[in-house]
Amino acid sequence: MWGVLRAALRATGRVGWPAALCRPMAASGPAAVARGSANTAGIIIIGDEILKGYTQDTNSFFMCRRLRALGVSVARISVVPDDVEAIASEVAAFAARFTFVLTSGGIGPTHDDVTFEAVAKAFGERVILHPELVALVHKFFGKTEVQCPEMKLARVPESSRLNYGTDRHTGNTFKYPLVSVHNVYIFPGIPALMERALDGLAHLFQSKQTHFHSRTIYVASDEMFITPVLDWADATFRGRVSLGSYPDWTSNYYRVKLTLDSESEQDLEEAYRFLMRELPPGIAVPLVTDCVSPAAVEVYGLAESGSALGQKVAAALQTIEEALDRYSLVQLCVGFNGGKDCTALLHLVHAAVQRQFPARQERLQVLYIRTVSPFPEMEQFIQATVQRYGVQLCTVEGSIREALAHLKEQQPQLEAVLMGTRRTDPYSRTLTPMTGPTGTSGSSCASSLSPTVSSMTRAGASMSCWTREGPLRCHRTIPAPACPGAVGLCLLPYADGVDGPLALRLCSSLCSP
Repeated sequence: MWGVLRAALRATGRVGWPAALCRPMAASGPAAVARGSANTAGIIIIGDEILKGYTQDTNSFFMCRRLRALGVSVARISVVPDDVEAIASEVAAFAARFTFVLTSGGIGPTHDDVTFEAVAKAFGERVILHPELVALVHKFFGKTEVQCPEMKLARVPESSRLNYGTDRHTGNTFKYPLVSVHNVYIFPGIPALMERALDGLAHLFQSKQTHFHSRTIYVASDEMFITPVLDWADATFRGRVSLGSYPDWTSNYYRVKLTLDSESEQDLEEAYRFLMRELPPGIAVPLVTDCVSPAAVEVYGLAESGSALGQKVAAALQTIEEALDRYSLVQLCVGFNGGKDCTALLHLVHAAVQRQFPARQERLQVLYIRTVSPFPEMEQFIQATVQRYGVQLCTVEGSIREALAHLKEQQPQLEAVLMGTRRTDPYSRTLTPMTGPTGTSGSSCASSLSPTVSSMTRAGASMSCWTREGPLRCHRTIPAPACPGAVGLCLLPYADGVDGPLALRLCSSLCSP
């Protein structure tokens, strides 16, 4: 039955009434409420399943975002059980206090669907069969018996209005209405249906006078450090600008998010300038939401900035470009196990490849050497990173030596693998230019590129690299905008004519003092 009802609510087309028509059963109007400069709303989420933790409420979040965009300030959210008295009490209190009341849930044919009955009780009204809804029940369910479960959908408070929304994509009128009583709008609890109904009836809540303006500041500092400035700003702009402070312990870019909201754009900008001026220098940071798409522009922009860091970045990019000139993307892959080192390595190579081969067809290849019992979170991050960068993942298991040997058998076209290392790793501090694993020029071994990390900073890493023809560059700094923390790179060669790749042996023999 509910499948039919969902189809009815999703369906569009004319049913003989104008779009968004409201048909009252009795004269009614919004309850008198005290209004400030903006219309207000209270949201009531109805359902035992929410209070018992069986279902997560997403409806109130959606409603808050939509209403704010319409110029309505949500002042209160309440969650109540499937109980007539509890719902009626909350509806009565909200209806007297707020411009709009939006309920969600408790509409249906079963014993615990009591929202219509509760709303009627809140206003002291009877529940009656609405003739228009009776006709719709007959149309969609083929039922006419007064006592059938489907007919419960037609039993509504006597002053109910039927609001036919408009599909914002097609412009057609919905075939099934949303019931409202005075200033209370009774939405379904199924998220997809609720969202569609609210979008289709947005004009009922739209404010032409009120527009909310917002600004956000991201701070790389603990709240305790900036509390005096926040207190000062709150006292200065109280009543004109709402200031929020929200710590985030998971972000790699910031520690606190500050939000500023106001109905006055002028007041908002004044408060924003105040905070940017009074906050300690350097702690307001940008939030990077997409570091992949603009990687080449950002990295090369830094390289061309002329700053001290930019000069080091330029030298590092020159080294990477020379390495890419010697190997095609088919011959090269990047070692990636989800750590900071290899994440920054992947970002750097991605930026260089993006700049040097903008119309490439081949995808950059990454090698994941899987341990026996990897952390699930690490594997999830690896898969997310593969999607984010659009690379081709090759997974092998075993030690580095075994993995590279298997990889060479599976993909003989590969000649080099970029790996990550740190300046503080064993032997990494003494890395120097090399000519091959034997230390002789003209060796039959493929290339080795080994940038390493100098310090645990956001700035990057020191680089050294080698080819079989001779040294390319050494001691370069690589920025790592995609991954805060120190990073490093290491290109380990495949050896021809010897017993497999010499990854571990190469590190120990060539990196020794």
